[in-house]
Amino acid sequence: QVQLVESGGGLVQPGGSLRLSCAASGRIVSINAMGWYRQAPGKERELVATITSGTSTRYADSVKGRFTISRDNIKNTVYLQMNSLKPEDTAVYYCNAGLMRYGSITYGNYWGQGTQVTVSS
Repeated sequence: QVQLVESGGGLVQPGGSLRLSCAASGRIVSINAMGWYRQAPGKERELVATITSGTSTRYADSVKGRFTISRDNIKNTVYLQMNSLKPEDTAVYYCNAGLMRYGSITYGNYWGQGTQVTVSS
């Protein structure tokens, strides 16, 4: 059984910061790209940032310069440092990973359960 478990969400004032973490656990052979997506009420899920196994990164235009994605390959963990938060960043944030588990010969797409981020004064 493979799991992605997010943590670090919460309520923060505009201009504040939060750091999200997502740890992958289970019988994992290899992890390819990892990323963060978000879904606000009434909107579709959208990409926030991704990072490859080689640490190349990609960001949504709306978060460039404010958010930083990073990963620890030893801990199978991906992070999202969010600075200068705005009310429009309010959403449920989901972790995503392309990984190969023991017993499989292909990479599968896995999601975490989501963590709420609310930016409000």
